Amino acid sequence: MENVQHTAHRSDLAVLQTNKMIRNTYTLLGMTMVFSAITAGISMALNPSFFVYLGSIIGSFVMLFILHKKQNTAAALPLIFAFTGMLGFGLGPLLNHYLAMSNGGQVVMTALGMTAFTFLGLSAYVLTSKKDFSFMGGFLAAGAIVLLIAMVALFVLPMFGVQIAGLHLAFSAAVVLLMAGFVLYDTSNIVNGHYTNYIMATASLYLSIYNLFVHLLHLVGVFSND
Repeated sequence: MENVQHTAHRSDLAVLQTNKMIRNTYTLLGMTMVFSAITAGISMALNPSFFVYLGSIIGSFVMLFILHKKQNTAAALPLIFAFTGMLGFGLGPLLNHYLAMSNGGQVVMTALGMTAFTFLGLSAYVLTSKKDFSFMGGFLAAGAIVLLIAMVALFVLPMFGVQIAGLHLAFSAAVVLLMAGFVLYDTSNIVNGHYTNYIMATASLYLSIYNLFVHLLHLVGVFSND
C-alpha cells in the first residue's frame, strides 16, 4: 500500500511539473513573439540593408550556442529575449521587400495566417492527444543536416552559373515540412515530460515558428507571381 501511495504521489508530482513546464514555455513563447514583433517593426522603420537579415541568421547560431551553455543560469532569460529580438530585427528587411510588391500586404498576412494555423493546429493536436513523437528525433536531425548542406549548395551553385530558382522553391517546401515535424516533436517532448528547461523549449518552438513563417512567405510570394 505504501508503494502504491508513493508511486501515486510521484505521478501527481510529475503531472504538476509537466503542467508548470507547459505554462512557463507558452507564456515565455508569447512574450518573446511580442518582443520579436516589436524589434521587427523597429527594423522596418529603420529599413536597413538585406545583409542585416543574413547577419541575424548567422548571429542566431552564436546566440543559440551561448543560450544552451547558460540555460540553467540567471542569464538565460535575458539571453532568450536577445536571441528572439535579434531574429525579429533581422526580419525587417525581408518584410519590407515583400511589402514593396503590389500585393505585398496580402502575401505577408497570408504567410502569417498559415504559420499561425499550422503551429496552433499541430500544437493543439499534441496537447489534446498527448501522443509521443519522440521517435521522430533521428529523422528530424538527419533532415536538418541535409537541409544545411542544401543551403550551402544554394549559395555555392550560382557561382558556377547553375540556375537554382526551382531549387529554392523545393528548399522552402522542405523546410516547412521539417519545421512542422519539429513542432510535433518539441510539443510532444514538453507534454510528455522529456524537456525540463522551459527556456530551451521556448527557443526550439520559436525557431520552428520563425522558419515556418520565413519559408511560407517565400512560397506564398512565388505562387502569387511575385
